Amino acid sequence: MPLKLRLQRHGKKRSPFYHIVAADSRAPRDGKFVEKVGTYNPNVNPAIIDLDFERALHWLTAGAQPTDTCRAILSYKGVMYMNHLNKGVKKGAMTQEQAQAKFDKWMEGKEAQVAAKVSGLDKAQREADAAALKAETEIKEKRAAEYAAKNAELAAEAAKAKAEAEAAAAPEATEGEAEASTEETTEA
Repeated sequence: MPLKLRLQRHGKKRSPFYHIVAADSRAPRDGKFVEKVGTYNPNVNPAIIDLDFERALHWLTAGAQPTDTCRAILSYKGVMYMNHLNKGVKKGAMTQEQAQAKFDKWMEGKEAQVAAKVSGLDKAQREADAAALKAETEIKEKRAAEYAAKNAELAAEAAKAKAEAEAAAAPEATEGEAEASTEETTEA
């Protein structure tokens, strides 16, 4: 029975979620499998990979062939490198302790790369949010300035109209006072 380590698609349309399984190569993609080894969620950045390291390594040493995508995932998590180191131990090129030390060193570097990527993504997100906030603030200030200018024009027009109305009312009042004073002088 030729075994393969491959992805089994789950999730809804345009939102895939994969199970990493050991399955017979003749079985359908989402069909019968021997063992579920982990999960892979590509919908987030960086992708979430939950993998049973020991079982994946077991299936690789048992002769299961990973598909291209599954090989990339296993390589990313270090399963392929550990399998390579174990082959070196079997050949007598190194001891198990030396192989484990090499793997631990590699894993520290890999974790640092992942942490740097996550912090870079967080930094980029914060910068994008700050730029969006700055743009929104500029637009808000521009609208407020336009609104204030429009209100100032309307207030100036209203003040001018009021002044004209008072000026027009003042000559009428002076004419009315003059008539009243002429009436007073004629009566007297």
